[in-house]
Amino acid sequence: MQNSDAMALTAALLAAAGGLTQRIHEGVVARGFEGVRPAHGFAFVRLAPDGATVTDLAVHLGVTKQAASQLVDELVRKGYAERRPHPVDARARLVVMTEAGWACTRAAEAAAAEAVGAWAEVLGEDGVRALRDGLLRVAPGGPIRPSW
Repeated sequence: MQNSDAMALTAALLAAAGGLTQRIHEGVVARGFEGVRPAHGFAFVRLAPDGATVTDLAVHLGVTKQAASQLVDELVRKGYAERRPHPVDARARLVVMTEAGWACTRAAEAAAAEAVGAWAEVLGEDGVRALRDGLLRVAPGGPIRPSW
C-alpha cells in the first residue's frame, strides 16, 4: 500500500470514528441524558460490567489517575456511577455504574445501532458485516479510547 493510500485510509477511519462518536452522543442527548459527554461513554465501556478502579479507568482511557478521578467525580455527581468498597483490595475503591449509567449505556447502544444503520444504507448489510469483521481482525481487543 502506498503512503497516500495509507493516509487516505487513516483519515477515513478517524473521520468515521469521530462521526460515529458524535452521532452516538447526539442520540444519547436526544434520549434525555443531558450533561453527558463522549468521554463518559468511553468510561462506561470500562466500567461495564463489573466496575473498575480509578487506576484501571486511567489506563483504559490513556489519561492520568488525576484526570480519571475527576471524570469519576463528575460521573458520581451526575448520578451515573458510584464508588463502593473494593471486594478484594481494602485500599482501593470500585467504581460501578448506577441504574442511570446503565440506562445511558442502553441509550448509547440504540444510538449506535441507528448510526450503523445509516452506514448499511450506503454499504449494504454485507458491507457493514465485512467492515466489522475486517476491523475486528485488525483491532481485536484493546481499550477503546477517545482521541483527545
